[in-house]
Amino acid sequence: MKLTFLGSTSDSGNCPTLYETENGDIVVQGDRLTDPEALAQLRDVLPGETFVVVPRALLSRFAPKE
Repeated sequence: MKLTFLGSTSDSGNCPTLYETENGDIVVQGDRLTDPEALAQLRDVLPGETFVVVPRALLSRFAPKE
């Protein structure tokens, strides 16, 4: 799978960062959500799924508008 870098709001070039796949899906690099209270509120979690925290500024600045 080829990823295209979309952008980051990190000054050091680490995370959070957005990438786009060849088929238009978005891959998010960010800090893993570990707060037990927040995790308990998630619904229909499938094996293998994980959750990352995405700053709103990152999505509004770099996410595709379509």
